[in-house]
Amino acid sequence: MRGRGDGGGEGREVGPGTVVTPSAEFPPLDQEELGALRRIGEHWRVPPDGAPPDPERLPLDPTLERSRAEPAPGRFGRLAPIAMFTAGEPGELVATEPANIPGTRAGRALSRCRRAMFGPPLTSAAVLYERMRKLVALPVLSSDLLSSVAYGPEAMLTVLVLAGGGALGLSLPLTALLAVLMVTVGLSYRQTVVAYPHGAGSYVVALDNLGVRPGLAAAAGLMVDYVLTVAVSVAAGVHAVTSALPSLARYTVPLGLLTILVLLAGNLRGVRAAGNLFVWPTYAFIVALLAVLLVGYARAGARGFEPVPPPPVPATEGLGLLLVLRAFASGAVSMTGIEAVSNAVPAFRRPEWRNARTTLSWMIGMLVVLFVGLTVLIHLTGLVPTPEKTLLSQLARATFPTGPWYALVQAATALILLLAANTAFNGFPRLLFFMARAGHAPRRFLHMGDRLAFSNGLIALAVTAGVVFLVFRGRTEALIPLYAVGVFLAFTLSQSGMVVHWHRRRNRGWRRRAAINALGALLSGLVLVTAAITKFTEGAWVVVVAVPLLVLLALAIHRHYRRLQRSLALHPPPDGRRPGPALTAVPLPGAAEPGAPAEAQELPQQVRHLVVVPVARLNRASLRALAYAASLRQPTLAVHIAPEDPEADRFREQWEAWGDHVRLETIVSPYRTSIGPLAHYLEALHASRPDVLLTVVVPEVVVRGPWQRLLHSRAEHRLRRALRALPGVVVTSLPVHLAD
Repeated sequence: MRGRGDGGGEGREVGPGTVVTPSAEFPPLDQEELGALRRIGEHWRVPPDGAPPDPERLPLDPTLERSRAEPAPGRFGRLAPIAMFTAGEPGELVATEPANIPGTRAGRALSRCRRAMFGPPLTSAAVLYERMRKLVALPVLSSDLLSSVAYGPEAMLTVLVLAGGGALGLSLPLTALLAVLMVTVGLSYRQTVVAYPHGAGSYVVALDNLGVRPGLAAAAGLMVDYVLTVAVSVAAGVHAVTSALPSLARYTVPLGLLTILVLLAGNLRGVRAAGNLFVWPTYAFIVALLAVLLVGYARAGARGFEPVPPPPVPATEGLGLLLVLRAFASGAVSMTGIEAVSNAVPAFRRPEWRNARTTLSWMIGMLVVLFVGLTVLIHLTGLVPTPEKTLLSQLARATFPTGPWYALVQAATALILLLAANTAFNGFPRLLFFMARAGHAPRRFLHMGDRLAFSNGLIALAVTAGVVFLVFRGRTEALIPLYAVGVFLAFTLSQSGMVVHWHRRRNRGWRRRAAINALGALLSGLVLVTAAITKFTEGAWVVVVAVPLLVLLALAIHRHYRRLQRSLALHPPPDGRRPGPALTAVPLPGAAEPGAPAEAQELPQQVRHLVVVPVARLNRASLRALAYAASLRQPTLAVHIAPEDPEADRFREQWEAWGDHVRLETIVSPYRTSIGPLAHYLEALHASRPDVLLTVVVPEVVVRGPWQRLLHSRAEHRLRRALRALPGVVVTSLPVHLAD
């Protein structure tokens, strides 16, 4: 698979064999780039009046070594090697603690609170130990899949009951078909885990085998699914709570948003911490449902498995094929989360792929048992969906009419539903990681936070899901119609990609594997088409519109990174030619002689300087800026913006009194603006000689408190923003600290 990244990382192989580590944020140079770099280095020459030719001649010791005879360090002594750095390899220091030390009392307090909430930072080497064993991975990755049986059967029966109580009997054949679909898709993803042992969800598989746009369509479908997983799971969990405690119904939205925040905080603590936090609710839910099934079937067996007639329900729609297909698509939401294991293979302990495949098999087995068992037991008990109570709540009350067991079942159900979104918190950031690695998402999603979690992806998911939950007011029935389209689009494209994968390799047994994936793609495609058509007017149109928009956004991001790579690519001088000013890294239109445009200069002998110092008044700050500019041994120009001619004359007199050591240019601004005329003047200078690099030295007063910033104009920041879009201009801030 060809992937693209940003600056220098674009265009190299980033196939699925790449291991997820913090180094992924800093991709290495490929052989072609290394060759270009060597050729550039051969022509590297330092001008005689520039930096010392000997790289060892520096005015200080970069190793920070200090003898004991020297005096103790002052304010910044904590940055000394004893406190923060240790010697590593030659020419290398190793930071022994996080370097982000807040400078204010409020910042230090915030840092302590953050460490108390999320734990101390982990070293990059700890990524090898932040793995999950199978008993932890099962609840972490299956919470979404298994919890969906709490609302999947109800979603199917809610559609069937529209045709009256007599139509509820169709739930049994539909359940059998759904069980076949679950097993088929599960077997297909087992093969994906083996074929892509370093982690590959639908996006990577489709991108690798079907092309860019199918891969992005799969990614877009998954992104929508992950967001809806959080919103639907939290909504269903809050509904389970309010079913047992109706007085809390008015707090649905605050409870849901609070749950999303708890999930975010738990996952920001890292993979292992999140696993330890969410392991027990999942196992408690499994035990609770198994208890319901055992007791319920025992009671049904005592009466000869004779179904209890459901209460009469008037039909509001006719029983037809369209309604049956809607019910089938609604029940299929119980399959969301199957892909989580294939996407998170690197999070398993070694051997990763074998442990992942075993965990996936357990998940599929439990899903089929719970889904089929609950649907059949609901049929035998004669229950029908009602707005007041969930079907699982009714079943638990019918199974345990007395004692504390009903409350325990409801508590376990509420916990697993509230925490089921954890699967999305595991999968969504990894999906963005794979997309960012290929240049289809912002590269900030490659970054691992203090706890080796993809913090930016986690925060993005929490914010988006919170907005969706707020917009739909936490109503599960309003969110369910949006649910199946995105995930089954990803299923279909992933399994189709696996068929192409096996056909390309044609190793032993490839026909059998391709047949399994083809069947999974066919069944998933049928559910996709059914859900898109039957639920389009109920809200599925939102997903149908969102997926193409996300694809277009990903393509735009990719184009930006390609343009960035072309701008930053290494273009060495051709062999056999002597480098000179005419040799440029990237030819730019309108380049003026005698040299290359400033932003195309990558050899020291090509660079021509002009240092510009804006001077508002002659004081200690401006004189320091002028002294700094003169010390660079480059041509220097001072510029003064005057509001009227008399002030310009007075400033020139002061300048001559100083000694006129630097060429001064005065600009009269009768409209009393300074940033605009100065920026236009610098732009005119650049246009007259594009080969001259303009270095603007701006003195900046550093204040102690945030409130003191309001007392200053902050002109240097406005100037920096004005000059940011101007090529060939460097803005250097010279800080001036206030005296005590």
